[in-house]
Amino acid sequence: MMQRVTKAVFPVAGMGTRFLPATKANPKEMLPIVDKPLIQYAVEEAVAAGITDLIFINGRNKRAIPDHFDKAYELEAELESKGKKQLLEIVRGILPDYVNCIYIRQSQALGLGHAVLCAEPAVNNEPFVVLLADDLIDAEPGVTQQMVEQFSYYNCSLVGVQDVAREETNQYGIVVSQPMSDRLSRISAMVEKPKPEEAPSTLGVVGRYVFIPRIFDHLRNLGRGSGGEIQLTDGIVSLLKEQQVLAYQYHGKRYDCGSKLGYLQATVEYALKHPELAEDFAAYLAELNRERGSL
Repeated sequence: MMQRVTKAVFPVAGMGTRFLPATKANPKEMLPIVDKPLIQYAVEEAVAAGITDLIFINGRNKRAIPDHFDKAYELEAELESKGKKQLLEIVRGILPDYVNCIYIRQSQALGLGHAVLCAEPAVNNEPFVVLLADDLIDAEPGVTQQMVEQFSYYNCSLVGVQDVAREETNQYGIVVSQPMSDRLSRISAMVEKPKPEEAPSTLGVVGRYVFIPRIFDHLRNLGRGSGGEIQLTDGIVSLLKEQQVLAYQYHGKRYDCGSKLGYLQATVEYALKHPELAEDFAAYLAELNRERGSL
């Protein structure tokens, strides 16, 4: 019997060192794209795909994330007393009432594979998705929904991939795969961050996964890999030895918000389609471009 995917894991324990000093006291996942933090975009994508249990693998000094998704009685009372109904609805609508939040502390910084393994008690032997909030993907339907639909047909683990520039393969896990359909292929091998001249393909893994719970056994039995960490890629390679794992080339545009440039690109493009800002912001950019052109 096919199990419905209702659980999502969000590894949010990273230090966010590329954004210091902004992330010294504030999690990188709470950095805003216009008026919503990165983690909220990822959560909304998951909820739209039918996810009801959100599992956050948290670290020290990350209180801002649970606080963001918790009820804010004082703020709501203040907004209500001042008649700010629209803002009150926004605050109350961050999460639907039927969605549950679970927070698990990752006590040691042992990598993405270890973060996923920390979620095992809450996943409870069910299929689940993993979303990395750094990868903001503008898609309709959302990438998580696209992949859950593929899972419901193939009933096996899937990895989200995109075609990357060959000179950038050293920034990604790269898959070797055999095509099955237009956007789906069967993975035969994975290589972590290969040099461009050594990369077996240009299909790079991005921060979206659907896993069957068997992945936990493989992660648990791994030794520490690159950087002394438990690598999720190594766990997937181990899983490949006993069952198929598929690579899904999603529909959508990804912004690498783990980098400053990608973060700024996302901010500009999301502002250009924001219902309150789009027109004025586009006019500002046009004027700025004219000013810079006249220098």
